This record gives sequence, C-alpha cells and structure tokens, in this order.
Amino acid sequence: MSDEQKPAQYDPFLRGPFPAGVRTLAAHDEARGRVFPIEVWYPAALRHAGQDLAAETQDGFVLRQSGAQKKQAAVRDAEAHAGKFPLIGYSHHSGGHRRVATFLCTHLASHGYVVAAVDHSESIAPELARPADETEAQKNLRWQAVIESRVPDLEFLLDRMLTGADRMSQAKPDETRIGIVGHSFGAWTVLAAPDVDERIQAVVALAPGGTSNPRPGVLPVKLDFNWKRAVPAVYLVAENDVPLPLAGMLELFERAPEPRQMVILRRADHMHFLDDSEEQHEAFRAMNNPLLPPELAQMQKEMRPIAELASGDQAQLWVRGLTLAHMDSVLKQNRSAQEFLAGDIEGELAERGVEAILHQHAPRAIAG
Repeated sequence: MSDEQKPAQYDPFLRGPFPAGVRTLAAHDEARGRVFPIEVWYPAALRHAGQDLAAETQDGFVLRQSGAQKKQAAVRDAEAHAGKFPLIGYSHHSGGHRRVATFLCTHLASHGYVVAAVDHSESIAPELARPADETEAQKNLRWQAVIESRVPDLEFLLDRMLTGADRMSQAKPDETRIGIVGHSFGAWTVLAAPDVDERIQAVVALAPGGTSNPRPGVLPVKLDFNWKRAVPAVYLVAENDVPLPLAGMLELFERAPEPRQMVILRRADHMHFLDDSEEQHEAFRAMNNPLLPPELAQMQKEMRPIAELASGDQAQLWVRGLTLAHMDSVLKQNRSAQEFLAGDIEGELAERGVEAILHQHAPRAIAG
C-alpha cells in the first residue's frame, strides 16, 4: 500500500475537520427562578472553514468579571453543519464561568461534537453571592447551597440542549450519546452527576474536588460514587497542584468505579486546565490582597513560578487530546481512539513535547 493509500493515523491532538461555530443562549429555569447563560459550540458549515482560526473572523467576547477582551477559536452564530452529533456538557470551576476553557470546547466542536457550558448558579444567583462581613455560619450555609445547586445546574443544561433550547441550529445533539467534562469544582460536579443521571455515558474529570481530606479553604465536597452502571471515566490531574494535591487525586481515583484511567501532567498546577493558564497562574500567585483568607495566602506561597512548570500550550494539548480521545472512544465507539488510549500514551505525548505519567493501578471488578 502506498503512502497515499494508507488511512490517516488517529491524532486527537490536531484540530478536527469542521470549523467551530458558537452561539449564546439564555435559558429560564422556572422551578428555581434563575436565567442561565449557556454557551454552545458546534460543528459549523464548511463554508466557514478557516474563519474560526483567523483573528479577524474569530469570536470576541468580554469577561464579565474583569472586563477583559478575549477571543475564541469559533465563529459567532455561524451556519451549523446539518447532522446529529454527540453532546458534551462542560462544568466550570468555582469562581469561573462558561467560557473558561474555550481551547477545549472549540476543539471538541471541530471534531463533530455539540458542546454546551452554563454559568453555574453561584455565578448568576444573587442569593448565592458572598455578602460583606459574612460570618462563618453564614458561609457554611451559602457553601452548602452552592454545592446543592451544582448537579441540578448540569442536568438543567442537558435537559435544555435535548429539548430544543437551540432550535435554530441544524447541528442537533444526540440524546443517546452524552458525555460531560469539568474542572475542579466542575470536575466534582461531573463525577457526582452519574449518581442521579443515567443518561451520562462518558466522564472526563480535570483535577476534581471530592477528596476525603480537602485542604482548608477548598469547598468541602464529597463523592460517594453511587453510580447505577459503569460509566467510563478519565481523570487528568496535575503533579504540582497546590489547591488539590496529587495525593488527594490518587486517593479519590482509588475509590472511583471502573472503568477508569488517570494521566498526570508533570510540572503542572491547578490553572493548567484553563485558557490563559500561565497568566492566571501568575496573577493568583502574585495577588497582593490583605483581605485574602489565610488558607489562600498559604496556597500562594506554595505555588511555583510558571517558568518552572509546563507551558500553557503543553497543558492545552494534553487536555484537549486526551479528552477528545476518551469521548471518541466511548461516544463514537472509534476503534482507533480505543487503541490510542490502550497504547503508549506517555510516548505519544513525549513526541509532542509533553511529559506525563500514565497512573498504573490494579483494575477492580465492575459492580453489578
């Protein structure tokens, strides 16, 4: 067989064949009296090819929290590519927003996924905002209310996407192929969701909360893993994560149900899963705020300078490639993706300048 006749090698790190489109929706949750902004990324019509990667035609948006101008590799309100595509829900970290990981969401859309993210309740509900002079008792009650909102938020997002929230789009989410991915508190959210939602078929947890003994200052969330059936999950964690240390990730992973896989990014911290990760890491490390709680001030002291850690480009390549491979493997039953994940992941990453460790564990029997 000539080189021209050989099938293309599976490479989840490369951009996909579709340009990425993006639109913003507003969804009213009547039961809770909240209006949720939802960002939807989707495969766009091929006439938009290249427009999602060109600075002059990319979508621009303003961060509500800081007023900063940002770009994402997608075309605003682009014509959708007609078809039915697997649905992926994204859940952001505490203090985050729906567009914290556009590098990942646009990548998935370019590979034929409809991806949706919501601003979680603590970002939009006035009653969950931190008041001035909050007492410890008030803080604990507010935290509990925030925690209890998380999984319902994600379920609301999936419900809206599957019942016509985006009726104008020709890219339809497939109700039989649903995956979820989240970071930090969002990763706890996606690991807690299968306790109550049996639609979910694949999970990617990025530096998840939920360890048995969290650091002071970290939301005291717990995971019971009361999953009713096997849901394949991939855990992507950072070697030098200060807020959620690696020891806790390993403890959580050992409690997690099969089938499961963990890959550790060397010389990486908690911000390495986000857009602009290098800037965000240094901004937090250098923040000089006398009102910063002592627990967070201690985390600042423990963080290493970004110059000593993996680059943002390396981290994004790792996250987007392994997340896509997992979703392809499960939701699309792509044999090449399955072989990729069963193969030399460390070697594949090393060839691309990324140092990672595939965590070795003794498989357990799947319950039920």
